[in-house]
Amino acid sequence: MVIDTHQHFWIYDQNRHAWIDDDMKRIRKDFLPEDLKPVLDKNEVDACIAVQADQTEAENEFLLGLAGKNEFIKGIIGWVDFRSQEINQKLGYYSEIEKIKGFRHIVQGEPDHNFLLRPDFLNGISRLEKYGFVYEILVFPHQLGAVLEFVKRFPNQKFVIDHIAKPYIKDGFSEGWKVMMKEIAKYENVYCKLSGMITEADYRTWTYELLKPHIEAVIEYFGPKKLMFGSDWPVCLVAGEYYQVKEIAEKAVSGFSPSEQKAFWGQNAMEFYNL
Repeated sequence: MVIDTHQHFWIYDQNRHAWIDDDMKRIRKDFLPEDLKPVLDKNEVDACIAVQADQTEAENEFLLGLAGKNEFIKGIIGWVDFRSQEINQKLGYYSEIEKIKGFRHIVQGEPDHNFLLRPDFLNGISRLEKYGFVYEILVFPHQLGAVLEFVKRFPNQKFVIDHIAKPYIKDGFSEGWKVMMKEIAKYENVYCKLSGMITEADYRTWTYELLKPHIEAVIEYFGPKKLMFGSDWPVCLVAGEYYQVKEIAEKAVSGFSPSEQKAFWGQNAMEFYNL
């Protein structure tokens, strides 16, 4: 089974989706399951994980509604306010809904570099393990110091880093990113998605060779048992087509053994998300 562990759905709203700038005009429209399913079929992808794009609990209900009508959506990564005093009750409520596999916060958008380490946020994260939820880490490289401290505190919590932590591919700055990712990967409970790379490079001139040093680094650090495929559709469309993203992944793992490839394309996701 091939599982795309990272894609989004939305009904486009220029205020709610203000992050979609002029360079990303191609995705200023609705993207729904009926748009994705033919693409998955064409690329021989069997299932997906739908990840939140809006930081509201209404987003959870929106994604659940779509998952209820589309069997290929195997799980949802939603959003809750981890700083809320009602966090335990919220997680208890969501634990009764099988399709919700975990949560993320758009930490990359927080001006506080140490947002992950604030006591109220840590308190919320500390409740996840009890319910078996995963947490997805969405950050920029300058926030990886906080990520290292963060994952150290929760050795039994399942974490996955989205989009290989968005290295500065376009600018050519990667040494600091490599140092931090190597340290973070030493923690057995931290996985990484091989996703989101072409949008961190120049949209028009990226090549596989440009991405290759970053790909080789995460393969070395995390290994085949802790890496998963993600497309970041439809965001990826601003820089390339779905088939190109899948081809990057195919080339990246071409040196894996058959069992390692099976793990990368689906088995790791099955186990990580408890599908």
